[in-house]
Amino acid sequence: MTLLGCIADDLTGATDLALNLVRNGMKTVQVSGVPEGEVDLDRADAVVVALKSRTIPARAAVEQSLNALDFLLAAGAEQIFFKYCSTFDSTDQGNIGPVLEALQEKLRSDVAIACPAFPEAGRSLFQGHLFVNGRLLSESSLRNHPLTPMRDPDLVRVLQSQSAGSVGIVPWETVRKGHVAISEAIDAARNEGRNLLIVDAIVDDDLRAIGQAVAGHKLISGGSGIAIGLPENFRRAGKLNPYDPVAGFDYPAGKGAVLAGSCSEATRQQIQTAIDAGFPAFQLDPFKLAKGNAEVQHACDWLSETINQAPLPPLVYSTASPDEVRDFQIEYGRDRAGEIVEEAQKVLARHLFGIGVRRFIVAGGETSGAVVDALGVPMLEIGPEIAPGVPWTRSIGGDETIALALKSGNFGDADFFSKAWGMSI
Repeated sequence: MTLLGCIADDLTGATDLALNLVRNGMKTVQVSGVPEGEVDLDRADAVVVALKSRTIPARAAVEQSLNALDFLLAAGAEQIFFKYCSTFDSTDQGNIGPVLEALQEKLRSDVAIACPAFPEAGRSLFQGHLFVNGRLLSESSLRNHPLTPMRDPDLVRVLQSQSAGSVGIVPWETVRKGHVAISEAIDAARNEGRNLLIVDAIVDDDLRAIGQAVAGHKLISGGSGIAIGLPENFRRAGKLNPYDPVAGFDYPAGKGAVLAGSCSEATRQQIQTAIDAGFPAFQLDPFKLAKGNAEVQHACDWLSETINQAPLPPLVYSTASPDEVRDFQIEYGRDRAGEIVEEAQKVLARHLFGIGVRRFIVAGGETSGAVVDALGVPMLEIGPEIAPGVPWTRSIGGDETIALALKSGNFGDADFFSKAWGMSI
């Protein structure tokens, strides 16, 4: 019976969350979208539903999230976790606030915490302000994100702007006193009529204390970092068996390839490092992609010629600078610009599978979603960690096993592609 049911607003965020649950002893299965019909969850302790709802209209995000909630409740989930990015990425109209309040209403949860902190990945919360690698969110590279630019580090203010209810805060001076103090602060906020609470955290021990404090809550929300404090609640209740995610995780035979669509500063650096290390590389021109099939066919032809010629896997990337992304979005509109690149990545993923690739390293949440969709992967088993927030995964339920490393754009060190490939051979 499923203990923890999770709703993630994008694919790489779902994998990030699943990794933290696995690392802390929960057997976890990730599904892409809400499954239709019966699904064998293989006695999973936790199930993560990966949606693609971060940047869609808020009403559609709410509908998808409620459908995911129904699926998880039917699977027996005792607690629901709504996961969003550790940088609180959202559009001006949502979607974090609207989804969170819709889940609250369905679950009859009068108060829910929101804690996107993930210290291991450089995300910390102090006095309700989000820091990325020691800098305020508004001063980080996320201020120029092409889809969800984040220019206000005050998450109380950000969440209040998206919510109908009242948003409060549990400050770090309370969090550092431990789970009892946190529980008392949540109760006090509930009595004041607060329904959403930003909770500070700057170190992992804070997250563990927060996790213990919300053991009895129907609904919690945050980034994947908060997941490190949740499994212990079920273990303490005698509901978890020992689990080793690395034991028995085999990589499928076959070739490998890297597909990168994220335009984050981290991914741009990773691409350059990979090229310097000898990865054969092909850069997609989005303006050419928009004019017809010639550019993606050129990339497919290049992949067919290159796949057996180098010791390192080929790298195809559509990554560009913020100025180049802006020019492309101005020309075609933000949504259409994204669709053009994603459709190309789908064609490339199917072509790579056709020429024998069974190990895919993918950078970017939108790109990861496109690749998983193109390959028809229904579920993922979480395997060993490559970098904080990024594991190798293995498909479940398809005709052939595929290994995928699905990386959020901002995660991983400069040598991520080399490290991921080296683990799989």
